[in-house]
Amino acid sequence: MRDATTGRLIGIALLIWLLILLLAIANGVLRESVLVPRLGAVRGLAASGLLLTALIIGVTLVALPWLGRRGQRELLLVGAGWLLATLAFEVGFGLLRGQPLAAILAACDMRGGNLWLLVLATTALAPWLAGKLRGWF
Repeated sequence: MRDATTGRLIGIALLIWLLILLLAIANGVLRESVLVPRLGAVRGLAASGLLLTALIIGVTLVALPWLGRRGQRELLLVGAGWLLATLAFEVGFGLLRGQPLAAILAACDMRGGNLWLLVLATTALAPWLAGKLRGWF
């Protein structure tokens, strides 16, 4: 029975991550088409990062009950899975587009307004934080 429960948790966590991924892609379109042209590169990148962080937390808060009531350890593992999936997607997609690894890793430099490291930390901690905010532990 434990395997079925684990499989359900992984499946639902993956679906939530895919929803977050779609929102991240939409956020990227908004960033490039509206935020950067209107606010400039530094402010546009920062606004996009803050928006994506809020979206991740919001989606996680709303979707968390789909996972079923979980403890801290399980929610931290879900967050770790989301982080690994996000990194795999970003690196893989960047390489497929012909970007050198150095250009992909440049997103971690916050001096130009890029809040990618905040987004990654939020992705990793969002399930735990949502569980905490919901009073699960």
